[in-house]
Amino acid sequence: MRIVLMFCLCCSAVCASVTGHWPLEKDVNDSSGGALHPHNQGVVFDTPAPDGTQAARFNGIDAYLEIPSHLLSDLLQKEFTVAMYIYTEATLDDAVGDLLSQFDPETRTGFTLGVADYSGVCNSSPNHRNLFCGIDQGTEPVWEFCGRPGKAIFIFGFAVLEGKLYAATCEPGSGDAGHVYCYDGGTRWIDCGSPDASNAVMALTVHEGNLFAGAGWYDTTGSSLEASANEERSGKVYRYLGGTSWEFCGQLANEETGEAGTLGGLAVYQGALHATTLKKEGFGLYRYEGGTTWRYLGNPGRRVLNPSVFNGGLYMVSYDAPGGPFLFDGKEWSYRGASLDPPIHQDYSFAVYGGQLYLSTWPLAYVYRLEGDTWLAAGRTGEELETMGMMVYNGKLYTGTLPSSCVYRYDGKDIWTKVSDQLDTAEGRYRRTWSMALYDGKLFCGTLPSGNVYSMSTGACTSWNRSLPSGWRHIAATRQGAALKLYVDGDCVASSENASASALQSSPDVSLLIGAGPGDYFNGWMRDLHLYDTCLSPEEIKELATEGKRQ
Repeated sequence: MRIVLMFCLCCSAVCASVTGHWPLEKDVNDSSGGALHPHNQGVVFDTPAPDGTQAARFNGIDAYLEIPSHLLSDLLQKEFTVAMYIYTEATLDDAVGDLLSQFDPETRTGFTLGVADYSGVCNSSPNHRNLFCGIDQGTEPVWEFCGRPGKAIFIFGFAVLEGKLYAATCEPGSGDAGHVYCYDGGTRWIDCGSPDASNAVMALTVHEGNLFAGAGWYDTTGSSLEASANEERSGKVYRYLGGTSWEFCGQLANEETGEAGTLGGLAVYQGALHATTLKKEGFGLYRYEGGTTWRYLGNPGRRVLNPSVFNGGLYMVSYDAPGGPFLFDGKEWSYRGASLDPPIHQDYSFAVYGGQLYLSTWPLAYVYRLEGDTWLAAGRTGEELETMGMMVYNGKLYTGTLPSSCVYRYDGKDIWTKVSDQLDTAEGRYRRTWSMALYDGKLFCGTLPSGNVYSMSTGACTSWNRSLPSGWRHIAATRQGAALKLYVDGDCVASSENASASALQSSPDVSLLIGAGPGDYFNGWMRDLHLYDTCLSPEEIKELATEGKRQ
């Protein structure tokens, strides 16, 4: 089954009668007669999709199509529909990426349609193939308090699965243990149980339709807090069974570095679940092989944590000086931090922005951008000491900080703009905004030491809180007035209402990008791209989905 993807913007203005059609079977030419011929930036036509279908191959690294703004006129300011077929593979060594965008990062104006596939957001991989659509016009963030799960002092990570947002906590009191909670709206959280007796669930990820959690002992004195009354070590991984039940999936241990008492991150790479540790006991990289079996993949001589998948490799940060990330390509290790200047002591999180890998660090709260094999400083967040979790949301890159637990937005070059008040107002030396996730079209953030959760929204955004299946799928996204809706296989799967959204427009002065956007490049196949000058109805979307199934 092929995937038809449609993005439509409905405005009250008179619709422009402009259409485009790009078969994308042999070349990039527009066959509609409208002469909207894209510039081809590395897209190839000699590699059919796995089912043999002729289509344009986007490599996920640097390939995209560009339609210059002067060819578009005011088309994207009015009602329109975009339709396409895409194919994505089930086993990847890269993110799925953005599908379509027309976004100006300087003015924060425009729209993006893509698939959130985020790993290495500190310890966790919060989003797995979550379809999203957003539009903004330079609006400022709106924040909402979303409660404190249980007795949390630290939100270690998030994960989105089957329509729900899960949070992992550290609860260090005597008789307490780390839990996983499910968000129930407002400030409500449902207890999903404690996998084991250690004081923290230190990492979450989704793998093969299941939620996995890594448990371990968190040394609270490392955040200038009182020592944990719970001293239970773990280094174990569990699979969620529903309710408050968890299945034991093994202990991280090896003959070289010993038995782990902590978890340092979970991520899915080349179709397999991978795990690392926080402390030196048992440190290294592990691959899950089912049941309770983990294969030890070695280490590069230092602790590696917070694995992130990017352009074929698995990148990991290090908490051992001089810091800087390591790359594991499935067989060998290489150090990739030598070019960091000014030097760092530790690094924490990854994010892909504009197709490039970004890195958050300590002790001067710099963020770095990888260009080729060289890390370039992309500025620092005021007088902060650490940049924590990072994520792209509705066209822009955001990071959390220590010691003030604020959130900053990257505004290009070396400019970081503070966009939140202090999210954690507890007394003490350090406060962190550590974890992030995209959920229900909002950016969720978790803090230490109050264990609070906040959400942020800009413009209008909606997201499907389930994993997009691989292969050919039918997808649609629409905007009608103030409403954004997402469809999968003809069914509406997500929607949002924002009273101000009807006034938001795309930027008429930037190119329309196919297979690229503010996040990452698209990794997959695309064909039969249409641009209509009308907004299709739900019935027409259903009909397109049905037609796609017949082909």
